[in-house]
Amino acid sequence: MHDVKFEDLSDSPHFDFEFSLMQEDKKKALFFEASLKLKAKQLFKKIEEIKLKNEPAFSYLLMEEYPDRIDEEKVDLSKLNNAGYRIYDAAKVRENLPPARTVIDLHIEKLTDSYKHLNNFEILTLQLKTFEKYYDLAVAHKQPSLIIIHGVGTGKLRDEIHDILKLKKEVKSFINQYHSSYGYGATEIFFNF
Repeated sequence: MHDVKFEDLSDSPHFDFEFSLMQEDKKKALFFEASLKLKAKQLFKKIEEIKLKNEPAFSYLLMEEYPDRIDEEKVDLSKLNNAGYRIYDAAKVRENLPPARTVIDLHIEKLTDSYKHLNNFEILTLQLKTFEKYYDLAVAHKQPSLIIIHGVGTGKLRDEIHDILKLKKEVKSFINQYHSSYGYGATEIFFNF
């Protein structure tokens, strides 16, 4: 901390901590999260104080006592099942999903036969919905990668897809580079699994 320059610190630095017990206890929580938010001025004031007092560190209390485990409420699904709803085992959910694809072509003529009456906004909306559907399937099936063919055109679809990918936590990286099959009209996505 002493090596951090004041001008390099943001206006509201915060530190996140995650605690867990060395030996798991059935009565205690599996983990506990805490965060500490400091104002840069206060932090550097504390650092100056410990330097003057020749102390090795300063401390902040992050928790009084390690929290107890909270039992999750069990939901009785038998009533839903008796009412005619299908109940799926979450562990087997992938068995009930449509198969994932490794390459998705978002050209409008590949998505629908009746596209001539659609305006640009409707076309883009359909393309993005299709992208989201197959993106979610790729994530659910834990695919290592996915190629999205968006074409070259004006770049609107490509830009929209790239903006979405920047916000997705499962995305390790994505690239729009020349490919022998698609030219510059495709983006390859790599996942974090």
